[in-house]
Amino acid sequence: MEIIFPLYIAAFILYTIRAIKGPTVPDMILAVDCMSFDIAAFMAILAVYFRSIYLISGAITLALWAYLLDVYIANHLTKKEVGA
Repeated sequence: MEIIFPLYIAAFILYTIRAIKGPTVPDMILAVDCMSFDIAAFMAILAVYFRSIYLISGAITLALWAYLLDVYIANHLTKKEVGA
């Protein structure tokens, strides 16, 4: 845990900078996507460390939400339409 936590903090800071200052919209979306999956992976690591099933369910839900957001935004960027 001593090595993992500073790495996640550094990655999260870099993703935040990219999400705020990203030169293009896809760069910003990719940064938000990376933050979501990073948090989900960190929650999974904490679930193993604390032996909690609730953190795993939260991590899976967050990862699926991030994936659906990616599909939705990719559909919007390619077809320029929103919705099903």
